Amino acid sequence: MNRRTGVVGYVLAGVALAALAAVAWVVSPEAVLGPLTWLADDPVRFGAALVALTAIRPLLAWPTTLLAVVAGFGYGWVGVPIGVAAMVATAFPPYWFARAGRVRAREGSRVADRLCGAGERLADATGGVRAVTATRLLPVPSDAVSVAAGGSGIRLRSLLVGTAFGELPWAIVGVAIGVSVDRLADGGSASIDPTVLVAMAGLGALLLAGPLYRTFIRDRASPIA
Repeated sequence: MNRRTGVVGYVLAGVALAALAAVAWVVSPEAVLGPLTWLADDPVRFGAALVALTAIRPLLAWPTTLLAVVAGFGYGWVGVPIGVAAMVATAFPPYWFARAGRVRAREGSRVADRLCGAGERLADATGGVRAVTATRLLPVPSDAVSVAAGGSGIRLRSLLVGTAFGELPWAIVGVAIGVSVDRLADGGSASIDPTVLVAMAGLGALLLAGPLYRTFIRDRASPIA
């Protein structure tokens, strides 16, 4: 098998893994447990498919937590750092596109200019790492956070570090689901305590509360000397 054929095979395996994992997560794991297990039987094959899924996930607009679900199924709890790494890597494409088109968008749209300006002020007040970490903890689409970070001019290093911190709890949740797929197929359950999600959202809101108040409320309310 030549190199080109091998790459195409891994991409197709990634697409298949994405479809199977989505069905297993959203519908029922029974119909796809066999194919997923076949992929997971070979760690190299499964890893290549996971890399392909990470690359194409932004195009499919699927939740990043799906990557952690897949990592949990294939590698168990060892999949937590693998899931985090995949979630960090998949944040780059939407960030890059937003950052590359930032100047043009601001010049062509007054709304885009105001949104980017507000994001810049918040990032300056909060710090790039803290801003990304906090927004990742909130239950909002991951790609929206990446686009906002790119539009706000947050540095790539801050995006990567903040994404790693903010996605870690989501990765743990996703891996927990992935580890439980076998049990789900046997009729069991893999419920996630809503308190965990509320706590994550609360922490994210707390990290943003002070800078939001100082940037958009206190400064506007202060009398002009």
